[in-house]
Amino acid sequence: MSHLFYQSGGRKPVLEQARGVYMWDTEGKRYLDGSSGAMVCNIGHSNENVLAAMREQMEKSTFGYRLHFETEASEKLAAKTAEKMPEGLDKVFFVSGGSEAIESAMKLARQWAVATDQGSRWKVISRSPSYHGCTLGALAITGYAPLTAPFAPMMREMPKVPAPRAYLDGLDPDDPATGHHYADLLAETIEREGPDSVLAFVLEPVGGASTGALVPPEGYMHRVREICDRYGVLLIMDEVMTGAGRTGAFLGCEHWGTRPDIVALSKGFAAGYAPLGGIVAPDRIVDPVLAQGGFAHGFTYAGNPLSCAAGLAVLEEIDAQGLVANAAQQGAALKARLERLMQRHEIIGDVRGKGLLLAFEFMADRRRKTPLPRALNAYLRFVQIAYDNGLIVYSRRTRDGREGDHILVCPPLIATDTHLDEIEQVLDLSLTQFAAELPALQGVH
Repeated sequence: MSHLFYQSGGRKPVLEQARGVYMWDTEGKRYLDGSSGAMVCNIGHSNENVLAAMREQMEKSTFGYRLHFETEASEKLAAKTAEKMPEGLDKVFFVSGGSEAIESAMKLARQWAVATDQGSRWKVISRSPSYHGCTLGALAITGYAPLTAPFAPMMREMPKVPAPRAYLDGLDPDDPATGHHYADLLAETIEREGPDSVLAFVLEPVGGASTGALVPPEGYMHRVREICDRYGVLLIMDEVMTGAGRTGAFLGCEHWGTRPDIVALSKGFAAGYAPLGGIVAPDRIVDPVLAQGGFAHGFTYAGNPLSCAAGLAVLEEIDAQGLVANAAQQGAALKARLERLMQRHEIIGDVRGKGLLLAFEFMADRRRKTPLPRALNAYLRFVQIAYDNGLIVYSRRTRDGREGDHILVCPPLIATDTHLDEIEQVLDLSLTQFAAELPALQGVH
């Protein structure tokens, strides 16, 4: 009997240990962590340098409330983080996770507007589908009905624009006109909502679980920045999943040279060694807020020295091992393997992503982009088959959370060619088993 409850009542094996890209249960079965947990464990499990840094910090202090003390760990991590940001983003506010980071980014944006006599601005536009966190504020900008619908009466839903899913809409993602088309939907929404009421636009530079590693079409990111500048709207980059090197650049937005106004970080920022997230903003946003009495926001564990020591050590490992470059190189190699699987398995209708943030989407008809019947719950079944075969992958549904089953394949950034070979082999086996089950599943449903 377990006294815990999470998203379902099902049980999983008990974790015994984790090293590198592998995890073992108490029965001795080994699993390759092909999704880095929930795209978190960027540097792999049980890195000795990170563990040593955490032990050293534990001998000093495990907690120091930020209003009572400054800590060496938090100051060093803030400085290291600022070094990795686009020029001008050098003020850091630490939190414990991604949802807190997004909440903090929105509240900082709002307080900046109030402090600069723009109090009419409060609407935060985001995309649909999208996922930005599970707190009520983050859910309000999330476009994923299964997660948001139960709580709709409790929150003030924010405006949405369509995500740039060119592959579904039959548009050429390599044509800048395609990117301009989707970006211009933002301008139309700002005009419709009233430009003086719009505070910010939030997006993931490469889509996460809600869109299955969606890469924006050419021209999109540049035009979005232009539109935000035109209307005085802040551009918030949700780098919770894409940040810390996962896409082959430290921030995903770097691939397009797009300047954010606020960056939200978590997941790979501390790589699962401790709960940690943060937002990074420029002086021009932070200073007016501080001048009017300070940021009216905070969390008990913000700037926790143990978490910050872990985060600093993680960033140092990313640099020391060249993991950003490895993510780019191995990401290209893994994507080629997924495309090879697509040639062998008709059920794969699309492969996409950047760096080691990759996904493939199941389709009943690749040419027509027809999704599998939703009643099959293919995304759940495939994950279980792969898990039984010793490979952990992650899944969601692309089309507003209702259908469009896709599988995220996002191993740690330390992945080698040998690991990629193993991922391909197990995926191949699992796809064959899944395809063999499909007629029976469709007969049941």
